[in-house]
Amino acid sequence: MRIGIPVEEGRLCQHFGQAPQIAFVDVDDATRTIAGVRMVQAPPHEHGVLPRLMASEGVTLVIAGGIGGGARTLLAQMGIALLGGASSESPEALVAACLDGTLVTGDGACNHHGEHHGHGHGH
Repeated sequence: MRIGIPVEEGRLCQHFGQAPQIAFVDVDDATRTIAGVRMVQAPPHEHGVLPRLMASEGVTLVIAGGIGGGARTLLAQMGIALLGGASSESPEALVAACLDGTLVTGDGACNHHGEHHGHGHGH
């Protein structure tokens, strides 16, 4: 399977839509080990662009920190599973924890904890 993770400076980016890079982690399903990691530059931020990228790359699972409702809905519509609320670890550490069942996740709701960056989410 292929797992998509939004990355900033080598660790999970807590703002899904603003991640400067995406890690595509290929997992060997037979051995449950990481077969390879490929980092790509994320496309310019616009609504729905990252879920579409994930789908086009054959991703079946996204591990994210904070992720907005629109992205959640698009991932679900594309049949991509989501683990939200993950901590800012390296993609390899997150996938390893996911594989051995120790990955700690929350609900991943994008509520920004009072940090408003002027996204215009239209609340």
